[in-house]
Amino acid sequence: MGADIKALRSRIKSVDSTLHLTKAMGLVASSKIRKANSAMVKSQDYASAVQNIVDVLSRSSECEKSPYMRASDGSRTKIIVIAGDRGLAGGYNANIFRLVKDYPDAEYIPIGKRACERFGEEINSSETFSYSDAKELSDRLCKEFCEDKFDRLGIISTKYVSMMTQEAQISWVLPIKKAETQNSVSVIFEPDEISVLNTAVPEYVTGILIAALRESFASEVAARRMAMDSAGKNAQQMIDSLQLEYNRARQGAITQEITEIVAGSGT
Repeated sequence: MGADIKALRSRIKSVDSTLHLTKAMGLVASSKIRKANSAMVKSQDYASAVQNIVDVLSRSSECEKSPYMRASDGSRTKIIVIAGDRGLAGGYNANIFRLVKDYPDAEYIPIGKRACERFGEEINSSETFSYSDAKELSDRLCKEFCEDKFDRLGIISTKYVSMMTQEAQISWVLPIKKAETQNSVSVIFEPDEISVLNTAVPEYVTGILIAALRESFASEVAARRMAMDSAGKNAQQMIDSLQLEYNRARQGAITQEITEIVAGSGT
């Protein structure tokens, strides 16, 4: 009985330590949520503005001659995979890697420590991946695309739906597709549409990449907050259950001792 009480006390202490850890991680995630959401909204606004410019240019017949709008069969695919730097975020990383399996023949470019570890690449951080890092990567990929080293570029990232819901998704960035919607505003580009498009596309890819990074990080923070809240509730329920079991075992030990004392005094 004494051994059971000691084991229960040890388990309660262990689970209590886990509870303190989940609370601390939940607080850290909460402190990052507002900043992450603000960065996400700003990056999405910028990406939308650049997207509008590219959409206008893509409707020009002259721009169809651009290497960025060439037709391809998608047989040589490169995919940027954005995952988190840490675990303990529910299904955040698992959902990304599940989607990756749908493109087994692609060449992957990982961003985030978890993705880099999975693909055996040099470690980089998705949280601190800067605009200059994104610009450098985008310029290189655009140059390789124009040199016909691959014919399709996509980004696997996480879409922020709400605090409770985040979805893995793939967005195809290159080649540029002709926009279907018509714009009633007449725009004159100097020196000409194709020159502006070829100059704008690397910035466009950078904007899309930064927006995906910021949205993915906001999703990771939200997923971790929810996961830590859930883990904290489970830990508290386990502590309550173990505490009840401990009290019963302790009461049983006391009752047994009293019984033995009474029996001993009777003899």
